[in-house]
Amino acid sequence: MDTIKDYAAQLYHAEKNRKQMEPLTETNPSLTVEHAYEIQLEIAKQKLAEGNSIIGKKVGLTSKAMQDMLQVNEPDYGHLFKDMELANKAVISTETMIAPKIEAEIGFVLKEDLVGPNITFLDVLMATDYVVPTLEVIDSRIKDWKIKLIDTVADNGSSAKVVIGEGKKYVHEVNVRTVGMTLFKNDEMISTGAGAAALGHPAEAIAWLANKLSSFDIVLKKGELILPGALSGAVQVEAGTHIKADFGALGSVEVSFE
Repeated sequence: MDTIKDYAAQLYHAEKNRKQMEPLTETNPSLTVEHAYEIQLEIAKQKLAEGNSIIGKKVGLTSKAMQDMLQVNEPDYGHLFKDMELANKAVISTETMIAPKIEAEIGFVLKEDLVGPNITFLDVLMATDYVVPTLEVIDSRIKDWKIKLIDTVADNGSSAKVVIGEGKKYVHEVNVRTVGMTLFKNDEMISTGAGAAALGHPAEAIAWLANKLSSFDIVLKKGELILPGALSGAVQVEAGTHIKADFGALGSVEVSFE
């Protein structure tokens, strides 16, 4: 369907030029979630053709806080690209974004492929090399964050950047379900969370993703970083903001905005 390529081109143009566009769900109420995933994959194809590469995948909207904020009742997913990856303590220019927000997550790095369907959270744990503290910067190309599930799916899960902490733990060294997280904005504690916020267990979110992607013949690959979803609500950031997420034994990760 030509509209898939049309909407993909519009979203990609909006991302590259930091422009906002009207929600797809208002422009075309007949769009389905399946159409939205096709749009996202079309954008991914374009980025790969331009020399970018995929370093992982993300699950979004796995916490009740995020589902309530966006009034949706199921997760979404997006691709993580090489040009999104940042080291701990990176500085990000807000001029490269539209309306950024930030989420703290436990990142999983795989040591073997995960091929759905019928993947369980135990399969995920067995396929995980190690976990790392991460911050995902999300940004919406949809005007004023007026998004429904279809809008955010088409827009690559509203993903923008991922900041990867230096600490890492093997899965047998830490209970990712009970790992606590404290989020600080400019040294003020603003939220807390735990691994269980992501569908009860972060590995459950990744199992959902592996099974969801199987219908698109997409595999979670060895070496990829998989983000299972936020442990608390997204926090708005602006120039001058410093964010730090402390995951206790797992370590911390931080980023500044200018």
